[in-house]
Amino acid sequence: MNRLLDVNNLTLQFDTDEGRITAVDDVSFTLEAGKVMGLVGESGSGKSVTAKALMKLNPDNAVYGDDTKIALHLEDGPVDVMSLQTSTDLKIIRGGAISMIFQEPMASFAPAITIGDQMVEQLQIHTDMTTKKAREVSIEMLDRVGISDASTRFKQFAFELSGGMRQRAMIAMALSTKPKLLIADEPTTALDVTIQAQVIDLMKDLVAEFGMGIIFITHDLGVIAQTADSVAVMYLGRLVEQGPVREVIRKPAHPYTKGLIAALPQLDDLDVPLTPIPGDIPSPLERPPGCVFNTRCSVAIEGLCSREVPRFTQIAKNHQAACHLYTEEAVK
Repeated sequence: MNRLLDVNNLTLQFDTDEGRITAVDDVSFTLEAGKVMGLVGESGSGKSVTAKALMKLNPDNAVYGDDTKIALHLEDGPVDVMSLQTSTDLKIIRGGAISMIFQEPMASFAPAITIGDQMVEQLQIHTDMTTKKAREVSIEMLDRVGISDASTRFKQFAFELSGGMRQRAMIAMALSTKPKLLIADEPTTALDVTIQAQVIDLMKDLVAEFGMGIIFITHDLGVIAQTADSVAVMYLGRLVEQGPVREVIRKPAHPYTKGLIAALPQLDDLDVPLTPIPGDIPSPLERPPGCVFNTRCSVAIEGLCSREVPRFTQIAKNHQAACHLYTEEAVK
């Protein structure tokens, strides 16, 4: 196994006026080079905070757990992400070995600088390209993500582009440095289905061409099914199920995963009513004790799920779920 990323015991809290809140709680996973991992869950599950932690992009009020370890394995050896402090050191993981596609493209572009100037600048920061070469690479990448007349768009400002075009330009900028790890946070949300398919195909091509690893964050299990090799399901800051994508989608084990899949419309039978998960995801300020999903779970075990945090149990090969239904305590 050619490991690219190891995340162990990632715990992240924020100091706020209301007190210290837990956003991510004891999350661990591994990503291989050339593989795509889907990270799914409702809004407020902690997916984006987890992704930003890999690049240390969370705000100054973030407090990491003492046992948190993040290792990025590069050709020159492993990089201990948690030990990086200075802006020079952080260049390794911010736009260099790791690139991130954010949900909101306008937050990624400076409004008074052209798209092209920003793309050229970041290429020259992280590579030894000349201005001419950086310009050629940037225009080529804009063309590859489906932006017509790329050489003209290269000279325009972000506000002159449509929402979908800005999203594609941001994807092009993230991919142009050919990072070892790409974090894609809802990268296809603003795109129509034809461009969405084009962007997904581009990501697959780059994975095959450069051995890049991708963490793909989305609410769309359909996109995950056709894009990812493995999937991790997150709820209120904790991972509740992990495994090969087809195994998890076809045979979900955790009640939360089952609920997400049941909420999807069935295109082969449009008369089947949607089955939403009851209730709402709690505020991080009001984290339930025990299993964090117990307040919305229809099969919660009384006296156990509200008291004990479930550990991961092996369901099948490489497929595990953190649910008391599969632990020895439930059998007793």
